[in-house]
Amino acid sequence: MKGGPMKPLKQLTIGEMFSETVREYKDCDAIVYSKEEVRYTYQEFYGETAKIAKALMGLGIKKGDHVAVWATNVPEWLLLQFATARMGAVLVTVNTSYQEHELEYLMKQSDSKALFLIDGFKGTSYTDMLQSIMSTPGHPLTKLKHVIYIGSGPGPEGMSGWNEFLMQAAGVSDEELEMREKDLNQHDVINMQYTSGTTGFPKGVMLTHHNIVNNAYLVASAMNLTSQDRLCIPVPFFHCFGCVLSTMAAVTVGAAMVPIVEFSPDLVLETVERERCTGLQGVPTMFISELSLDSFPSYDLSSLRTGIMAGSPCPVEVMKKVMDQMGMKEITICYGQTESSPVITQTTVTDSIERKVETVGRPHPHVEVKIINPVTGEESPLFEQGELCTRGYLVMKGYYNMPDATNDAIDGEGWLHTGDLATMDEEGYIKITGRLKDMIIRGGENIYPREIEEFLYKHPDIIDVQVIGVPDKKYGERTAACIRLRSGASLSADEIRTYCQGKIAFYKIPEYCFFMNEYPMTASGKIQKFKLREQALVWIKEKV
Repeated sequence: MKGGPMKPLKQLTIGEMFSETVREYKDCDAIVYSKEEVRYTYQEFYGETAKIAKALMGLGIKKGDHVAVWATNVPEWLLLQFATARMGAVLVTVNTSYQEHELEYLMKQSDSKALFLIDGFKGTSYTDMLQSIMSTPGHPLTKLKHVIYIGSGPGPEGMSGWNEFLMQAAGVSDEELEMREKDLNQHDVINMQYTSGTTGFPKGVMLTHHNIVNNAYLVASAMNLTSQDRLCIPVPFFHCFGCVLSTMAAVTVGAAMVPIVEFSPDLVLETVERERCTGLQGVPTMFISELSLDSFPSYDLSSLRTGIMAGSPCPVEVMKKVMDQMGMKEITICYGQTESSPVITQTTVTDSIERKVETVGRPHPHVEVKIINPVTGEESPLFEQGELCTRGYLVMKGYYNMPDATNDAIDGEGWLHTGDLATMDEEGYIKITGRLKDMIIRGGENIYPREIEEFLYKHPDIIDVQVIGVPDKKYGERTAACIRLRSGASLSADEIRTYCQGKIAFYKIPEYCFFMNEYPMTASGKIQKFKLREQALVWIKEKV
């Protein structure tokens, strides 16, 4: 099935699209950090990104070089997103929850030449972690030449400060930046985001200007987003939700971006009220947190109209409250994955509440979707479950330096195999019914069991572990580890969690640990994870 109706795709680089928006909306608000009192019009935003683009060129960053950003939703992140796009560097986004070994893997695998980072997040020191890696004799980050500290004053030892970095712009002329921009092609890779796989090794998804500009534009169109809108953005920029569905979507139509540096339900509602935001983004857990505040009734949210809820299924009662109590009658639901830039399907602003909670909408324009039998590869009839595949402008260029993984994901006819199970009705609405692989979605974060299993296997007392997801009202799912210990060993759930702390991201740490002597298995020796889930639910209910 093809999505429709059709608007022509934009044949522009991000910089060209940005320039068009600036010409039309130069005096309109582009960026508003309400709490931090940082504001830029589109003309000012364009000027600031030019300075940063020239500073990057002054550092010696070439077209196609990889530049990583490890930060919360600070203004510098947003400025770097568009500055790198203008001068042709590939922006590598780093998850704010990463710990040392995850950072080391990403920086090495991505071949990043520069890293921009803040001091830290949620009690974790980014600067300490990086210095620990870099101080190790024979460390693997041989291609990392520049580390720039995003913060006031000089950077820590071995790092340049932000103002020192900006001084590099003095040696690059406007004409040199203009020549660099003209040298870019819309099909160049410009963004790389990391997503895990069943092997446990994260993969760098390579996205082009063409991928991102058009996905963002079509997302904005589905939201009815215009230059009159003010979009509150509490979702993290390092996710495609933040940097495509939110910031890039706003820029494609000249809307104002109103980011939240670190999510806080109170701050979101205060910002919506103060800035008269018309749109709000979030995963279901964010909306639940906002609605649950004792102070919720005191906020004036009458300006709200549209937005996106994505990342995990939305409970119907939550959707009702978002539409009725928050006034977001035109909220939409999106489905996709990083490999598809990311949105494949989306509901419309006029879809019924049933469509918004029971389906993920219909395919976007210019997007082909088919549901296939995973065994035969043949297209499935309507209403019959199969694997969802997609094809079109939105499909990634591939995984960085992983040709085999790329060939596994994209077949010879250009179809991206999502690994998600789905059904389609006669009107083209799609329901996601499960996953071919046992990915866990906790509060909008994709968790891949194999990655956690590989880590826990390192514990000397663990001989086998199976990680599963169990349903949860707040987060959608929580992680549970079903563990077999070596003979004579004794471990508690708290000891397992302590072992994980500081080594893997907090959201990957198993929230339930069950110790067992054997696993349910098929006759062929395959572990039946669905039976583990059933047993885990029984144990959880017994504990409650």
